[in-house]
Amino acid sequence: MPTTEEIFAKVQESLVDALGVEEDEVTPEATLQGDLDAESIDFLDIVFRLEKAFGIKIERGELFPEDILTNTEYVADGKVNATGIAKLKERMPFANLSKFEANPQVQNLGKQLTVQDMCQFVAHKLAKM
Repeated sequence: MPTTEEIFAKVQESLVDALGVEEDEVTPEATLQGDLDAESIDFLDIVFRLEKAFGIKIERGELFPEDILTNTEYVADGKVNATGIAKLKERMPFANLSKFEANPQVQNLGKQLTVQDMCQFVAHKLAKM
C-alpha cells in the first residue's frame, strides 16, 4: 500500500495532466470544480488517469454517483433529500459531505469534492484490493 504522500503525488500528477493546471494549484484543500475548473467531461479523463496510475478499476458512478443525483427518489427541486444524503454517504465514504449537507443543491456536490477526497477515494480502493 502506498503512503499518503505517494497517493497524493500520483493524484496530483493525474489532475495536473487531466486539467492542465499547475502543480502548486493542486493542494489537498483545492476543490475539483471550484478551484481547478474541472468539468463533468474531465471526470472521465481523471478516472482513466487514476486507474492507470494506481492499477485500479473505477466503476461508472463509483467516484461521482450521478445516478443518485438524477433519481427523483433522492432529489426534488434540485435539492438532495435526507435519504439521498444517506445514500451519498454510503456510496462516498471517502468524501467529507458536511458542507454539501448544509446546502444540498445537486450542482454543489462537484464544487465541494476536494483533492483530499480524491486521495481518500484511492486509498479506500487500494485497501479493498
